[in-house]
Amino acid sequence: MRFFSLSLAALLALVACSTTPAVAPASAPGVAAAPAPSGPVPPVARRVPHPVTLHGDTRQDDYFWLREKENPEVRAYLEAEAAYTAAVMKPTEALQRKLYEEMLGRIQQTDLSVPYRKGGSLYYSRTEEGKQYPILCRKKGTLEAPEEVMLDLNVLAEGQKFLSLSEREVSDDGHLLAYSVDTTGFRQFTLQVKDLRTGKTGVERMEKVTSVVWAADNRTLFYVTEDAAKRPFKLWRHTLGTPSSEDVLVYEEKDERFTLGVQRSRSGEYLIASSDSSTTSEVRVWPARNPTAALTVVAPREQDHEYSVDHHGEQFYILTNSGGRNFRVVTAPVKSPGRANWKELIPHREAVLLQGLSLFKNHLMLYEFEAGLPHLSITDLKTRASHRISFPELVYVVYPEMNEEWDTKLLRIAYQSPVTPPSIYDYDMVSRGRKLLKQTPVLGGYDASRYQTERVMAEAKDGVKVPVNLVYRKGLKKDGSAPLLLMGYGAYGFPAFLGFNSNDVSLLERGVVLATAQIRGGSDLGKAWHDGGRMRNKMNTFTDFIASAEGLIAQGYTSKERLAIEGGSAGGLLMGAVMNLRPDLFKVVMAHVPFVDVLNTMSDASLPLTVGEFEEWGNPQVKEDYDYMRRYCPYTNVAARDYPTLLVKTSFNDSQVMYWEPAKWVAKLRALKTDKNPLLFQINMNAGHGGASGRYDRLKEVAFDQAFLLTQLGVAQ
Repeated sequence: MRFFSLSLAALLALVACSTTPAVAPASAPGVAAAPAPSGPVPPVARRVPHPVTLHGDTRQDDYFWLREKENPEVRAYLEAEAAYTAAVMKPTEALQRKLYEEMLGRIQQTDLSVPYRKGGSLYYSRTEEGKQYPILCRKKGTLEAPEEVMLDLNVLAEGQKFLSLSEREVSDDGHLLAYSVDTTGFRQFTLQVKDLRTGKTGVERMEKVTSVVWAADNRTLFYVTEDAAKRPFKLWRHTLGTPSSEDVLVYEEKDERFTLGVQRSRSGEYLIASSDSSTTSEVRVWPARNPTAALTVVAPREQDHEYSVDHHGEQFYILTNSGGRNFRVVTAPVKSPGRANWKELIPHREAVLLQGLSLFKNHLMLYEFEAGLPHLSITDLKTRASHRISFPELVYVVYPEMNEEWDTKLLRIAYQSPVTPPSIYDYDMVSRGRKLLKQTPVLGGYDASRYQTERVMAEAKDGVKVPVNLVYRKGLKKDGSAPLLLMGYGAYGFPAFLGFNSNDVSLLERGVVLATAQIRGGSDLGKAWHDGGRMRNKMNTFTDFIASAEGLIAQGYTSKERLAIEGGSAGGLLMGAVMNLRPDLFKVVMAHVPFVDVLNTMSDASLPLTVGEFEEWGNPQVKEDYDYMRRYCPYTNVAARDYPTLLVKTSFNDSQVMYWEPAKWVAKLRALKTDKNPLLFQINMNAGHGGASGRYDRLKEVAFDQAFLLTQLGVAQ
């Protein structure tokens, strides 16, 4: 048995989680006794009345005190929950080990990514068996050249419980690497510069950096820092060899709805600073060869006008939603890029969402969405002839990969489907031929022909058709007997993909059907699909998901007794909302870092993301928004009723959904729910929004989740 450090209160809770009837002792702060029969005893958080009044409506937030991160009672309660979860899950430890070994056995642990060319060098990453993190490398000229290790993340992670790499930008001359890392999980990244010739890291150390880019002089670095609410808002210019205290503030974004980012055009000729809210954009540009030049605004911000900019020759190419919600492409002269000079290149289309564009010397690539599927379209900039790249499968994921070369006819793309492992291709934009460079190996005899993908439509309560993508082992009997895991997200305009994950094979081989619902709130079917599931249309997200579940049951894919659902972050909000709306519909719910305390969080402008998301969820200070959000806020609407079996997961250092949201939700559920179904709360005390950072640690987390799912669905082993 492996031991880990616990506080006295958590150790006492472990005793209470033994098979001997017991109650948590009175000396355990913040944890009250819960009468129970023999078996693990769930902790019960103490209730401290905390009324919250807004618009004349008073809500009781009895678990507000769990926000006190430094309070020993809070840690004691969280550790007691962890101890209870461990005790309940102890009988599944053998299954967890088996699942972990299965998943690990499918991975080629010592592996190499497909190298990409940039500035005369070939860049790639590799992994080594037994090491948690990748190693970033390059070779100059050809693959036969000696390997140069740029950054070994395993070395950076020594002595750390968490490590995440964000930015990694190499200067034009290839001598310098700017990189940023986070060692807490709070997504607060520190920027440093490494001289790749000497292997030494410079004196630069910029804190709270969110984006970074080199100017063309190989000595000027532009970077953006965040404020106390984690909003990227200040653009700085740093000159190598000078102290960071002398860095020049180039631009400050003062509107709290907007975030700021910096990048470089694909041509390399321009630096681009973008200010974006959920609905509005403003872009500034200046020459990469003249880093001290004044910034030029392409088009002043106008409410509900979104646009982005890239550069080619004497023109800027602009993706804009002026003239249509799904965007169109216009060009503008570099010398006078204002809207008065925009000329349409590609018109708006009602059925096609233009999600992004990439420019090459002779070609334009558009990333599009139509009918819930992604597409890549190529336009020859000389002839204006266009074509779409075709793909053979019914359900798939495709996106542009690392394309760092400007003068090339080859487009590097990444492709996968629920049954096809991630595959890297070079696509010839002239001949239209493609070459498979690598398909991620899946060890252990994986056979894609054993599985079936399918796309079905569910009818929402207002008659709208909602796509649902599925994958399952062939031979499925559509008699309602199969266990099914339905996943969803439905927010921010993010599309919902059902791609390949070798870990899923463990579920598929045990007969579990996997499904993803493309519900409103995402942009799968265009920006109107996003609009249909945000602000005062948010209820559509939840009713679409419920309709998807009911549709799968009606078509015989599963039954209520064998249906599990899963979502994370905003998808965790989805889980909480549909649990309140239809607790009878689901057998098992898995909620990861769930955004469930919507009203309280969106009322606190000091928290990360809050102000910027008023245009996604609404502003509770506006009574109409408050009344609407109150209808679906999961924490607010917990009531004395039966709920499904529930696993809630979070991390102590999460900066996007604070740990106290799921903690309060679990505490309130424990106090009010009337069923005897398991309610487990697992918190990673050393991670952030994405969970564990090491690849082996992540596999253990997945094995835990799958063991819970399979056990609760009664899937025979």
